[in-house]
Formats: sequence, structure tokens, C-alpha cells
Amino acid sequence: MTKKIISTPEGVQEVELTAEEISQRETDIANAEAEKTAEENAKTAHETLKASAKAKLIAGEALTEDEANTIVL
Repeated sequence: MTKKIISTPEGVQEVELTAEEISQRETDIANAEAEKTAEENAKTAHETLKASAKAKLIAGEALTEDEANTIVL
């Protein structure tokens, strides 16, 4: 089982996590991983859009509004 360390007036102690605490910890880990993946996907999408805008500028093609925003922002 997973333990947590707590500080008490008697000193530092290791205490077993409850089922609810374990469940919450697993949920928090899953949420953090999902958030990290979403951030990475958003960054990749932005970089792809930026590269597309650059290629179109070099080729003299019209940009989409989103592509133009990557340059202006």
C-alpha cells in the first residue's frame, strides 16, 4: 500500500493512505497526464500552423486568418 508522511507533535510518521486518497491520487495523476498531453498537442498545432504560414509567405500564397495570427501575435 501507498503511504504518506505527516508531521505531528510527536514527530514524523508514515500513515497508510485510505482508499479514497489512493483513488484521488490516481485521478490527479491521470488529469495531470491529460493536461500535459493537451498542452503538447496545442504547442504542436501552433508550431505546425506557424510553419505553414512561413511556407505560404515564402511562396507568395494567401494566409488563413489563423496563420496570420501566428505572425501578428
